[in-house]
Amino acid sequence: MVAWLLSASCTLLLSLGAVADNWPFETYSTGPWTPPQIQVTKTGEVDPGYIFVGPRGNQEAGTAALIYDNNGDLVYQGPNEVTSNFRVQKLFGRDVITFWAGDMMDLGFGYGAVHILDDTYKEIYTVKLQEHFLTPDGKPRDSYIDLHESHVTPRNTLLVTAYNVTQHDLTEIGGKPGQYMLDSHFYEIDIPTNRILYSWSALEQEAEIPLHNSTQALGDAGSQETPWDAYHLNSVETTNHGFVVSLRHYWSGYYLNPDGSVKWQLSGKDGADFDAPDVAFSWQHDMRVFNETDEGLVLNLFNNANNPAERESVSTGMSLNVDLKNYKATTMRNVSDPNDDVYSVSQGNFQFMGHEGSNHTFMGYGSIAKVKEFDVNGNLVLTAQFGQLDATASYRGYKCGWRATPFWNPVAVAKRTSDNAANVFMSWNGATEYDNWAVYSAPSKDSNDTTFIDSYKRTGFETKASLSNLDTPYIQVVARQGDKPLRASEIINF
Repeated sequence: MVAWLLSASCTLLLSLGAVADNWPFETYSTGPWTPPQIQVTKTGEVDPGYIFVGPRGNQEAGTAALIYDNNGDLVYQGPNEVTSNFRVQKLFGRDVITFWAGDMMDLGFGYGAVHILDDTYKEIYTVKLQEHFLTPDGKPRDSYIDLHESHVTPRNTLLVTAYNVTQHDLTEIGGKPGQYMLDSHFYEIDIPTNRILYSWSALEQEAEIPLHNSTQALGDAGSQETPWDAYHLNSVETTNHGFVVSLRHYWSGYYLNPDGSVKWQLSGKDGADFDAPDVAFSWQHDMRVFNETDEGLVLNLFNNANNPAERESVSTGMSLNVDLKNYKATTMRNVSDPNDDVYSVSQGNFQFMGHEGSNHTFMGYGSIAKVKEFDVNGNLVLTAQFGQLDATASYRGYKCGWRATPFWNPVAVAKRTSDNAANVFMSWNGATEYDNWAVYSAPSKDSNDTTFIDSYKRTGFETKASLSNLDTPYIQVVARQGDKPLRASEIINF
């Protein structure tokens, strides 16, 4: 099957338009959550972990940070908001979840803040960027962090991208003096204080990254409202001696020295500084560095190989061996599903799950509402679809280990079926550590004297218990791990 999105305009990069969306959404008795149903197909042994996505489409339902398990059951739904980069990261030695939330612009970038939550879902840090930026509509923003990157570094800082509308002489590429373009920036920010520790501007490196090398045509762009996007910076990674950035519109990764100058460029078109006869990628996302030494490194990336106006080949996950002694690059791995040709025109990521103690990889297809897991040999073991292919996207999709006990209580709702019988529905949004429910009766809503009725195995996000012969209309439920009580709901009546 071919999944393909085509448009002559870059507005499809982040805005999916008014396409009819007939995808089914879940509803629950215990709360207002309406996540998209996720269709999971397993074709091999999958690794433990949870699926993290941030779907968005042309309707409110399901637009939130979402966690599902390997069976497709919802584990957590966050507030209804547009999110990006929802995942688990290490901060000060502890697992946290991080995500960007804000406004996505039709121009292919966004303005927002990065939220960092602990394992109870309390927001422990909110990272913002307050610079003197010009926006397409001329309106100031509370925070100028872009949606593309929110990466916690090994030094417990945060790398973020930002896009500034900038006037520049574009005669070199057939434009005019004083036209407008997007300057791609990245920042390293101290998380507790929001203090900027490092900043970089692509336009300031024009001598080494000339505008005429951009693959993005000027076209009708060049005004403040529709600035030309020369670079489209979409990932930043710390390295032993600087940073690696991905510039989508140059089909290249650049290794930057600490002073921001370019140490080397690896191009998916012609290799650039490398002899790379079997390396071919285009319109890429999510460049990540592994096993770096002074003699070489492994560079992972998601090879879109397509954009909204140009179809080239199937999107793949690539691992490249970068030999820094001989300046030679070779393809080690080029992962795709041979039975499902996916053409992702924008967004996407290729995750090596090594930090989870696994050799599996996980691929988010960005503009296509799918994620896939592959084993160490590149064999497909899981496919999950969470929306109609032409109507839903998630900027990235991850698989992460996660353990959480929410700071809020479980919820129970009872629906009377007769005078002394009721169906009780139980859920605990975000909780991962319970496996069963204990149900109790109580003589009154304020009583501490409860009587055990029965226990029920956890079944997905919401568990149903059918109770009869009740001598009181008051019920309380307790989430448990084995026989260990974790948290109780309020006492409810029916």
